[in-house]
Amino acid sequence: MMTLNTKDAITMTGAKPFNFLTLNYESALEDLGSEYYDRVQAAAFPQHILRFRNNQLLSVLGLDSQLVKDQDFIDAFGLFEGVRPFLALRYHGYQFGEYNRYLGDGRGFLYGQVWGQDNSLYDLGTKGSGKTPYSRGGDGRLTLKGGVREVLAAEALQQLGVSTSRCLSLIETGESLWRGDEPSPTRSSVMVRLSKSHIRFGTFERLSYIKRKDLIEKLLDHVINYYYPGIAASEDRYAKFYAELVERVATLAAQWMAAGFCHGVLNTDNMSITGESFDYGPYAFIPTYNPRFTAAYFDYGARYCYANQPGICRLNLEMLQVPLSMVMSASDLEAGLSKFDSYYHSAYSQLMLRKLGLEKLPQELGKGLLRQTVRALEDSQVKYHGFFAHLAQEFNFSWRKDEQFILRDAPFPASDWDSWRNFYHRALNTLPEAEMAKVKECLIEQNPHTALLRPTIESVWKPIAEDDNWEPFYELLRIIWAKE
Repeated sequence: MMTLNTKDAITMTGAKPFNFLTLNYESALEDLGSEYYDRVQAAAFPQHILRFRNNQLLSVLGLDSQLVKDQDFIDAFGLFEGVRPFLALRYHGYQFGEYNRYLGDGRGFLYGQVWGQDNSLYDLGTKGSGKTPYSRGGDGRLTLKGGVREVLAAEALQQLGVSTSRCLSLIETGESLWRGDEPSPTRSSVMVRLSKSHIRFGTFERLSYIKRKDLIEKLLDHVINYYYPGIAASEDRYAKFYAELVERVATLAAQWMAAGFCHGVLNTDNMSITGESFDYGPYAFIPTYNPRFTAAYFDYGARYCYANQPGICRLNLEMLQVPLSMVMSASDLEAGLSKFDSYYHSAYSQLMLRKLGLEKLPQELGKGLLRQTVRALEDSQVKYHGFFAHLAQEFNFSWRKDEQFILRDAPFPASDWDSWRNFYHRALNTLPEAEMAKVKECLIEQNPHTALLRPTIESVWKPIAEDDNWEPFYELLRIIWAKE
């Protein structure tokens, strides 16, 4: 029998781009059994307007964006009654330090899993698609503003080099919602997210709570086989899995910190077993370097403030040891977690040096420069993203010759940066003069001029809310993708 590629399948057979005839779907999680999920159906909505489609992700799935129509996004993900059941995943989690067993997918589901062109398995999941057994009295919906914010967060983080889930589409659904944290009534939407996995730390915590060692072992083997295939054949694969997860999470925390990003709600049910960032609710990018900056208005104790993120990630990994200890030794768990700090500091140093245009420095000089950079950012309270963008825009080869030229025309008090200027001058002089062009290229690549601060988000939401004008939103996305 002739096998058609995706493009041929669409053009020759008329198959829909997202259906099971055209994409390489695999029912990996579904095949684990019903102990891990409940079958649900999508709600029926009065309206379906495609507001965002991510053509960049279509190529990941092997789809030609020119062959995928807007209506295909609407038809694909169960936005009408009578479609097949989907999977609402079961999990528990520590929320603000308190264990909560009344969790699970409350306003979304797993549509399907599909192999990408990079030979990675991806989840297609919805957010805002209706009630599930875990809605806990909620309406199972997503506000349109919440969808807009998540689209922007994911795309901005992707461009800043953060390992993140992304939004494939956002569809406005024509309902009026009431929320305490938005002017209401507000508009509704369904978002489709593409991620490596929707399995969370809390997925394992639930299995520990119900004392199902067998289900933990089964799920862990599944996770390793699909998301850590390099260690799948190892006899000590469980120990290697946890050690690699620790490294991934430490690196992710470093990426957030260097990007000036505050996730806002780092509960264990918001931590992916693949070490990928996802689920952006009350997030915020820091305007200035303030360790106590808190993104969530309801985080009264600043538990998840900007500076606490690495420590919270480490704590969540420690809490994950409880279920994992049912199938692996305490010594392997301790050995894995013991390297978190070194992984984090190494990754953070490398990322911050790159933001300064420097790939590598002598260790002590690099430490001193980063220490001075953070101290000057905090003491001066200049705009965090603005400082690095200004550094990229104003960089001049003369800085290597005379430190007095460095930031001479900066739009902030240069005196606050005297010690930093000296360190940066020394750092530039560790490089051959021919390397200065690479420094400038690195600065420009790492530091876009536009930062996704709250006022920026509000500036694109206001035209949508008041005039249904989406052009500023699309223009902001263009700028983010272009790293301008």
